[in-house]
Amino acid sequence: MKNAFSRTLRSLHPWPKVPGGPYLSTCHFCDTLHEATALPEGVAARCRCCGAVLYQNRPASLVRVTAFSLAALILMVVVNFFPFLTMDAAGIRTTLNLVSAAKTLVDQGSPLLGFALVLFTLVTPLALASGLIYVCGPLLFGRVAPGAFVVAKWLNQTEPWNMIEVFLLGVLVSLLKLNKLADVHFGMGFWAFSVVMVCMAAAISGIDRDEMWDRLEVAKS
Repeated sequence: MKNAFSRTLRSLHPWPKVPGGPYLSTCHFCDTLHEATALPEGVAARCRCCGAVLYQNRPASLVRVTAFSLAALILMVVVNFFPFLTMDAAGIRTTLNLVSAAKTLVDQGSPLLGFALVLFTLVTPLALASGLIYVCGPLLFGRVAPGAFVVAKWLNQTEPWNMIEVFLLGVLVSLLKLNKLADVHFGMGFWAFSVVMVCMAAAISGIDRDEMWDRLEVAKS
């Protein structure tokens, strides 16, 4: 099993380029055109004018994206079913998770905030991690899942809406103020959510967009 998996990884290197060409890559900083050639694993192509990174062949990119996305999905289960934080004030203990927090916002007359909390901290990360697995998982074996091109385009468009780190920063700022009024304790859901943030950042940065599209095109053909 281990030897078969190692052969699968080796078959993915080097980064396959779509037949034909030449292909051009534009620098995002100075708009200089370059000929985009295949790169060995771990090498980055840089602009000859300003030195900015054009694209790069990250080591074991598909494995990293799939593994981190799968870890994020598993941890999101922990986030949903375990306490996010516990507050003790005046002898009253309150335990919250993300779903109950959203419900509380709705009950207190802030349905828009409750909807935004669920959308940006639960639905979007789940959809993004699932989409990455759906696109990159089959590519490990040189295959393209049905509708993978549509999902890949959707991932590029919705990636900026993954706001886990913004929410976590807001929570930390709020807890600093609440700590003066009550004893606040972080639950397992909070720590799992923190790891989800790291996993999603690692998954998104695990593969270059140009590489993903080249792999999709080569696997399709």
